[in-house]
Amino acid sequence: MPSLRQLEYLVAVAETLHFRRAAERTNTTQPTLSEQLKALEDRLGVQLIERSRSRIVMTPVGIQVVEIGRRMLRDASEIRTIAVNGGKELAGLLRLGLPPTIGPYLLPHVLPTLHARYPELRLHIRESPPNLLPGALEDGKIDIAITMLPVQHLELESEFLFREPLLLAVGADHRLADRGMIDKSELGGEDVLTLGPGHQLHDAVLSLCNEFGARLRPEFEGTSLDTLREMVVMGLGITFLPGLYVRREILRDPSIRMLEIKGRSIYRTVGLSWRKSSGQRASYVKLASFFRSEIEREFKEFPITG
Repeated sequence: MPSLRQLEYLVAVAETLHFRRAAERTNTTQPTLSEQLKALEDRLGVQLIERSRSRIVMTPVGIQVVEIGRRMLRDASEIRTIAVNGGKELAGLLRLGLPPTIGPYLLPHVLPTLHARYPELRLHIRESPPNLLPGALEDGKIDIAITMLPVQHLELESEFLFREPLLLAVGADHRLADRGMIDKSELGGEDVLTLGPGHQLHDAVLSLCNEFGARLRPEFEGTSLDTLREMVVMGLGITFLPGLYVRREILRDPSIRMLEIKGRSIYRTVGLSWRKSSGQRASYVKLASFFRSEIEREFKEFPITG
């Protein structure tokens, strides 16, 4: 059987396609890494890596072994976590991934209470484009993630957290700015801005453009919600913004107006996701319940759930 250390070396080489960088990632020397990988190939009796002066290529067998190796390393990490925590729920290190359109506007409202209630829990927070979070979960790079629902990955399961409205934002000088409520037909032909592909907000806004007869402006894709906001103020177009962001950043801004669409409520559904194979399911369900109760308590004046 390969050792966990050998599998760690192999996965690092597969992800970097570079022996020196793989050695740096695994805190070892390049000769040691090369020797251990050669020993692994000799033990298995098969070539895992094609080596040449110009490049490294994983063989078909090597690719399969890497996938199994990732799962073994992930399971070993969970075993260590369970052992260190002595079987306690919500204790020890927990790696949380979440999209940048949610983290800064949600976590400040829930983390203080979470740390007070579970002082032995250490959260490592990693922001990532939402389309990369399911893969990071499956690869064991994070333990849980705040994701948009539904998650179309068979290896993952999720718990509902909240429904967040997507609100129409226009500049103060826009023709619709003083209307308060509009009919969806009035959006026909409007230029609409959003984040780039890779953000589920992009896909949601594209769908709304198709529904309302508006035009998505790909040449003006924002890199953040703040960028979208500034482009709207400059008159480059209109946009749809998540309710948590609006609550913190927009409601007191006189340069931008939030409008309602008559007879049309727009939401995105947010949940907590993890691997089905995880031995920490009970802890994650408990954490999701905590998040729901805190969200309901913190955002009573804002239509977050329901």
